[in-house]
Amino acid sequence: MSCSLCFLLCPSVLWAAIIGGAIYFLKNYMQGGQFQKDTDETGKVFIVTGANTGIGKETVREIAKRGGTVYMACRDMNRCERARLEIVAETNNKNIFSRVLDLSSLDSIREFVAGFKKEQDKLHVLINNAGVMRCPKTLTKDGFELQLGVNHMGHFLLTNLLLDVLKKSAPSRIVVVSSLAHIRGAINVDDLNSEKSYSEGDAYSQSKLANILFTRELAKRLEGTRVTVNALHPGVVDTELARNWAFFQTNFVKYFLKHILWPVLKTPKSGAQTSIYAALDRDLDGVTGMYFSDCKLKDVAPAAKDDKTGKFLWEESEKWTGLVSSK
Repeated sequence: MSCSLCFLLCPSVLWAAIIGGAIYFLKNYMQGGQFQKDTDETGKVFIVTGANTGIGKETVREIAKRGGTVYMACRDMNRCERARLEIVAETNNKNIFSRVLDLSSLDSIREFVAGFKKEQDKLHVLINNAGVMRCPKTLTKDGFELQLGVNHMGHFLLTNLLLDVLKKSAPSRIVVVSSLAHIRGAINVDDLNSEKSYSEGDAYSQSKLANILFTRELAKRLEGTRVTVNALHPGVVDTELARNWAFFQTNFVKYFLKHILWPVLKTPKSGAQTSIYAALDRDLDGVTGMYFSDCKLKDVAPAAKDDKTGKFLWEESEKWTGLVSSK
């Protein structure tokens, strides 16, 4: 007994316990707000883009547990199907479907929507989750800078093509996964497609600002329809989002920095909580045009409140995507 006590009182053991405890509590604290309300989503239809990994996968998992019918819209069908089978086995919810959607292709988006409408005549929640981050200069199949093309333009077209079924299913919701990075963003009205110059970080921040401007402009256009749209910041999450960022592929990051940062990163499950909150919380019925983080209402950067720029972006997005306005 005395030997055990001496061991426990050993300074090195005490310090290890203190540091370990501090890391544990820090990790738990950094997980942020959690959506803990019980809801029954039986009979409701959801679409989640980018659903085969990260917070998209965890969002689908939670909705599946609550009985919802979910369409996992992904580019990589092999990974999507593996994720779907895992979720079906865990939740015993067979109403989970994997469908091809490449947000870097306008044709793929139109094909996905056409296929969905053949299968379903209702849609209660659209979660625009998919995204790319800090990519080398790359163009989509339609010639758009990849980050703006996938993060904004692709979801812009997808959402607009699904508005008719969302309106028929009202009350319904659109959830747009943005980022705190929007505070560093600016809509480059003179070089929206980054043709004159390109910065990976600036292009990403522009696309995340575009998400919020789109959300606010769409909310105005949907007034009176009982279709709401809100944006959110999921937090700093340990996912594959930074896979295209060259710095994060270095040995320094893989074997050192990532372990140092681990206590302050959210898990994918925690990162999905605000998406789930925005999609399911009944207290948000009728709430639209807002921005959330950690399951709480947050303010946005001044640039995200610029209605003139929001209208400019909407009009340009209509032109780029070939969308005919239904105004």
